[in-house]
Amino acid sequence: MVQSQQSESPPTFLPYLSKRFSSLIWACLDADLHKSAIFYAERYFALDHGNHDARHLYATVMLRANQPHSALHLVNLPQDHQCNGCLEIKSKCCSTLGRHRQAREALEEILKNAAEVPSLSQEQRAARTFPEEAILHCRSGITALKGNLPELARSSLLRALGLNPMIWEAFDGLCSLGSVPEIEELFPSRPPPIKRTSPDEQLTTKTTQPPVPTATGAGLFTPDTGNAGNLFRKPAPVDALPVRMGRLGPRDSMLTDDTVSHLPDISVLAPHQRAKGAAIMLSSRALSSADEGGPAPKKLRATTRGVEKASNKLVAAADDARSKKARARPALTLVNLFSSAGRRPQPTAVSSRHVPVAGGRSDRDGSAQGVGTRRSARLMGNGNKPPIPSKPPPVRDRRRPRTRTRSQSTDSDEEPVPSGDAAHSQSPRSATQSPRSDTSPAPSNWTASQEQAAQEAYEVELADQYIYDLMRLFASATRALAMYNTSLCMEELDKLPHVHQRSPYVMAMVGKAHYERTDYTSAERAFQAVRALDPYRLWDMEVYSTLLWHLQRTVQLSFLAQELLSIEPRSSQAWIAIGNTFSLQKERSQALTCFRRAQQLDPTCAYAFTLAGHEFIDEDLDKAILSFQMALRADARHYNAWYGLGTCYLRKSKIRMAEYHYRKAAEIHPNNAVLLGCVGMAVERRGDREGALALFNEAVKLSPENALVRYRRAKMLISMKRYETAVRDLEFLRDSSPEESNVIFQLARAYRLIGDEVKSAQMLAVARDVSPKSAKKIQKLMETVKDEEVGDEEMDEG
Repeated sequence: MVQSQQSESPPTFLPYLSKRFSSLIWACLDADLHKSAIFYAERYFALDHGNHDARHLYATVMLRANQPHSALHLVNLPQDHQCNGCLEIKSKCCSTLGRHRQAREALEEILKNAAEVPSLSQEQRAARTFPEEAILHCRSGITALKGNLPELARSSLLRALGLNPMIWEAFDGLCSLGSVPEIEELFPSRPPPIKRTSPDEQLTTKTTQPPVPTATGAGLFTPDTGNAGNLFRKPAPVDALPVRMGRLGPRDSMLTDDTVSHLPDISVLAPHQRAKGAAIMLSSRALSSADEGGPAPKKLRATTRGVEKASNKLVAAADDARSKKARARPALTLVNLFSSAGRRPQPTAVSSRHVPVAGGRSDRDGSAQGVGTRRSARLMGNGNKPPIPSKPPPVRDRRRPRTRTRSQSTDSDEEPVPSGDAAHSQSPRSATQSPRSDTSPAPSNWTASQEQAAQEAYEVELADQYIYDLMRLFASATRALAMYNTSLCMEELDKLPHVHQRSPYVMAMVGKAHYERTDYTSAERAFQAVRALDPYRLWDMEVYSTLLWHLQRTVQLSFLAQELLSIEPRSSQAWIAIGNTFSLQKERSQALTCFRRAQQLDPTCAYAFTLAGHEFIDEDLDKAILSFQMALRADARHYNAWYGLGTCYLRKSKIRMAEYHYRKAAEIHPNNAVLLGCVGMAVERRGDREGALALFNEAVKLSPENALVRYRRAKMLISMKRYETAVRDLEFLRDSSPEESNVIFQLARAYRLIGDEVKSAQMLAVARDVSPKSAKKIQKLMETVKDEEVGDEEMDEG
C-alpha cells in the first residue's frame, strides 16, 4: 500500500513522480476534466509544497476551474520567493478578477528577469494522453447524471473507468449515484514493480527459485531436504544454496555433493541421449573421460570408493553406449571449430571449474561434473574419430584447482592465470557453451547505460504505482462517505500519508463525515482547518453553513456568508450561506429569497431546494412538498429531501406515506439515528409500538448521545407504562440538556406516574424556573389524577 511506501520525507523517485503527475494533470486539463485535474494537482502540491512546478500546476488548474481567488492565493508569494511562473499566473488571475494594474505590475516584474528558465509546467508537452474513448464515455455519463438518467450514467461511467481507471471524474459520478462496485473490482491491486536486471542475474534468480535435488543418488526428482518436500515453503536464499548459477565456491569439485546442481535437463536431450543421461543422473557421480574408454586403472581415495562401486556397474553399459555417443557427436561441431586439435588435453583444470551454461543446463553429453574432461578428450581429434581413452588424473591433480580457488575470493571477477600445462588446455569456446566459474565470469553485454535505463524504468514504475495506490485509498474513503459509512471513511483517511491528510480535500471529507454522524463539534474543527488551508474555497461551504446553523453560531455564519459572497457572488454556496443566516434569525421570507437565488444559479443544487422546503413546512405544506420533489429530481439520493417529504406527510396524518419516505431516507443513510427514530415514530403512529420500540433501540445504539432519539423513546415508554426505563432516559437527557423544558416536564410526569411525588414537585419547580411561560401546563399536570393520560403534545413546548 501507499502507506508502507511513503514516509514524512519525499520518496526517492520524486523526480519521476513529478513528471507522472504533471503529464496526468495536463491530460485532464486537455480533456476538460477539471475535477480530475484538481484532485491530482492537489495531491502533487501536497507532496511537495516547495516545488514551484507543483504550485504552478495547481494554480493553473484552479484558474481553469473558475477559481481565480484560490489560484491567486497559491502564487501570491513574497517577492523573494516568486519566480516568473508565479508572476505569469498571477497576472492571469488578476486580469480575470479585473485587477488590471496588479496584472501589469506582475508582467513588468517578469520583463526584468526575462532570462529566467521556466518551470516544467511551462515547457512544451504532448497534449491529450487520455484515451479519447474513455473521455467520451465519461462525458456521456456525467451528462446522463445531470439529466436524471441514472442507469445510462452508470454504464457510461463504468466503461470510462474500464478504459482508464485514472479518470477521477468518472468515479466521483458513480459515488453520486450511490451504486459503486467494490474498490478491488474497479481498481484491482497491482503487484509491486520489479527492477529489470542483467541476464546473468535473471538466470541466477531462476536457478535458485526451484528446489535443488540432493546428491543422495535417489534420483532426479528427490525433493530438497531443506524444504522437507513441502512445496509451500519459501525457497532457500541464493547464498544458502549449494551452487549459485555461473559461480563455484571454493569447495566445488568433482567429488563434492554440490555438483548435483549441474545436472543437465533430460527434456532437452535427443531421444537417443535420454537413456544415457538418466543413467548418469541416477549414478552417484558423473562419468569422466576415462569412463568413455573403459574402466579406470587407478582407484581413488576412500572418499570415492562408494562412487567407484556404482560406476563399475555401468562399465558394460558404457561399451554399448559408445555407438550411440558417436551418433550424438555432431552436436559438438561448434566446439571443434574453436578447438586446438593438436594440444594435449588437460582435464584437471577444466573439469574442476566447469559449471552449467546460461539456461541452467550443461552440454548435451552427460553430467556436468565430467563434461569438461570428456570434452577435452573429444577436442583432441576430429569429430569423426573415436574418443581416445585416457587415464583419470591423479587425485592430487584434481584437488589442486580447489587449493588455488581457496586462495582467492569466490566473488572475484578476474580469472587466475593457470600454470604449467593447464594453461595450454584452455581452448576458445563458443559463447553459448563456454562454462563460467566463480573467478572467471563470462563477459556480459549488460552495460552501464542499460543499467541506468533499467533503474529509470523501475523508478517510473514506482511512480505509477505510488499514484495508483494513492488513488485507490482516496477512492475507498470517497466510496465509504458516499455510502454514508463514516467509520470506514475515517479509517481509510487515517491510512493516508500525513502530507495528504493536511490537504483541504481531505479535511473537507473529515468535516462532512463528522457532520453526517452528528458530531458537530468535530465537524466544526475540520471545516475551520479547511478555511485555514484554503481561505477562498467555495466547495462544501454549504455544508459548513448548515453546520453553523445547527450550532447556532450566528456571528460565524454571518461572516462566512459575507466572505463567500465577496469571493463569488454568482455561487450557490454563497447564497445558501446567506439564506441560512436569515433562517437562523427567523426571517423566513428573506431566507426563501436567498434559496431561490441559489436555485437559479445552479439548478442541479438539490440542497437549495431542500432548504427552501424546510422553510415552507411551517407555512405551506404543499409548497414544501413541491420543493422536496424538485430536490429529488436534481439528486435522487438526497436523503434530506426524503426526510422532508416524510415530515410533510406525517403532519398531514398520511402515516403510510410518511413511513415510506422515512424508510427511503433511512435506506440511503442507514447509520443516521434520527432517520431511524422518524421511522419508529411513524410506526408508532400506526399502532405498532413493539416495532417502534425496536427501531428506537437500534437508533439509540447507533448514536447514544442523540438527545432527540432518546426523548422520543422515553415518551413512547411512558405511553407503554414502562416508567422506570423512561425515567432512566429522561434523567440522562436532564444531565446532558439541563435547560430543555420539555425534558423536565416529561421527567416530572414520569416521577408522578411511579408515585414519587417529591421528585415530581422538584422537577415542576425547576420547570417553572426554566420556562416561566409554562405555568398553565404545570398547573394542569398537578390537577390530573395519577393514572390519567395526558397528551404528549400538551406537555411539549413550542
